Amino acid sequence: MIHRIEPVCQTPLWQQSLANAYTDVDAFIHFLKLDKETTPAARAAAKQFGLKVPREFADLIRKGDPDDPLLRQVLPIGEETLAAAGFIHDPVGDLEKVVVPGVLHKYRGRLLLIANGSCAVNCRYCFRRHYPYQEATVYRQRWQEAIRHINQAEEIDEIILSGGDPLALSDGKLAELAARLEAITHLQRLRIHTRLPVVIPSRLTAELTAWLTRGRLKPIFVLHINHPREISSELAIGLNRLKQAGVTLLNQSVLLKGVNDSVKTLTDLSYALFDAGIMPYYLHLLDRVAGAAHFEVTELQAKQLQTELRANLPGYLVPRMVRESAGATAKQPIF
Repeated sequence: MIHRIEPVCQTPLWQQSLANAYTDVDAFIHFLKLDKETTPAARAAAKQFGLKVPREFADLIRKGDPDDPLLRQVLPIGEETLAAAGFIHDPVGDLEKVVVPGVLHKYRGRLLLIANGSCAVNCRYCFRRHYPYQEATVYRQRWQEAIRHINQAEEIDEIILSGGDPLALSDGKLAELAARLEAITHLQRLRIHTRLPVVIPSRLTAELTAWLTRGRLKPIFVLHINHPREISSELAIGLNRLKQAGVTLLNQSVLLKGVNDSVKTLTDLSYALFDAGIMPYYLHLLDRVAGAAHFEVTELQAKQLQTELRANLPGYLVPRMVRESAGATAKQPIF
């Protein structure tokens, strides 16, 4: 008798990395050789918005340096627990723009799909850190309603996949969703906003490139990179494969106090992005979400930075400095 051996379904490396991310404050602080006196405040802040940091990203953080700009983006601190005037749970008015569960109509000609409620990393300044993902995400069982709405909205020619992080979904699920969208004749472009490859570069799989480029929708990748040290060699190699396959690569950053609020850092970031085949796109002023007030850079300081960047960089490497305002039909320019 011949016994058939079933193939072993191996979990993709990026999913293993996602499962093994740091979520325990004590373990994270110990790994980075930080002062243990910071632990109680970090624990308190993590109760409101949990710690989540992939080990690949943790390896990019300088050990023993509490002021490391990469660390500042991901370590919970006591200041997050303090109330600040003007900092609210839904600073950009997302919930007012929900047309069906998981579908936001904020901009002319474009719809935004909250394709997934989880991220690979919990950025401490996240404007959706209080977002009710359980009720407001296009989970697979809700796709039909979302697809029906998009099909009827003939003025829409671009879909933006957001989250959470859409790339936290498997390539199989994303390929299925992309195929459903591709069947809608008035759609022309598929845009994906993601930070996942920055913190887990192995997410840039051959399967991702395949489903992203085999259809008729023009693919656009908008990465979220705030500091030049976030561009690892592995990330650059993976992004080059996407670029060679015809994917447009853009970047949006958030202007963050203590992270990238200097002309040198922002200049270095623009050059590092260009070297990696990514065009600087947006530099956002901080969305005033509750828990993130300590990251805010004043508009006066932001304008001064923009003036100096325009003097230092060629025009094509100067990101558009913008603010997102609740109810506005587009990003609002600052300069």
